[in-house]
Amino acid sequence: MELNHFAPDANPADVAAHLRRFGYAIVDDLANEATMNRLDAEARPFIDSSPVGDDPYDGRFTRRTGALIARCPTSRELVMHATVVDTVKSFLNHVSAVQLHLTQVISIEPGESAQKLHRDQMAFDLFPFPNDYHVQCNTMWALTDFTVDNGSTQIVPGSSTVTEAAAASMPAGQATMRRGSVLFYDGKVLHGGGANRSEDVRRGVNITYAVGWVRQEENQFLACPPDIARTLDDDMLKMMGYAEGAFALGYVGDQLDPLSVLRGNPRRKDSIAEHGESSSAHADFAADAL
Repeated sequence: MELNHFAPDANPADVAAHLRRFGYAIVDDLANEATMNRLDAEARPFIDSSPVGDDPYDGRFTRRTGALIARCPTSRELVMHATVVDTVKSFLNHVSAVQLHLTQVISIEPGESAQKLHRDQMAFDLFPFPNDYHVQCNTMWALTDFTVDNGSTQIVPGSSTVTEAAAASMPAGQATMRRGSVLFYDGKVLHGGGANRSEDVRRGVNITYAVGWVRQEENQFLACPPDIARTLDDDMLKMMGYAEGAFALGYVGDQLDPLSVLRGNPRRKDSIAEHGESSSAHADFAADAL
């Protein structure tokens, strides 16, 4: 089946609405060739040294290369791309904080079979999140063209709110897209890497975001050493997790703000009141709990 695409100037709120309804959205041509060329050149030495998977799920002909913030400076542009960040925040607008969950280049090599369809939120110990509560928002940037033959991501639209048994009869589509385009998909939708029947490697940049109160899949504080982290701007660092995950998550020592500790000028973390009016419902709930 054909999947729907948005133009690069699409309104992030419209992209988020489609994502909420169908479990995915594709925005074409969001990054230019020069950006993708730089990222490919930065990542290639690390990709070449990454091992292939050791089981069918990870892929015996698939390489997964992480720690992109430290290794590939251009990846930071994708992480903080305005359209992506605005879409993610619109989609996850039920929480007070959003954070980076993982960064990874996924290289599907010729001969790879199709990955088993799965839901990414299973990483949270298979916790049964309600249908209307999304814990993450994922992106897959096309570092190469994604085609039917080279293993473009398979998506089952509408499967986010149904059982796997019910989804078995639902048609899957493939996220075919040009290099520089990006696929958004939620943590509940059934999806998986496609089979690579071509002679070329399919490379995608998987950058995932999550609500601020869960543990990150990729440990950003070790994947990006402090000496590199200190060279990054505050917005990037806050997205990586150098911020409160909600009202009392992630502080350092005697309730110190993590970003200020990294910068060498420690200060107290914000209080609940300082989170502002948007957090009033959470504050009321906390007060009732006491």
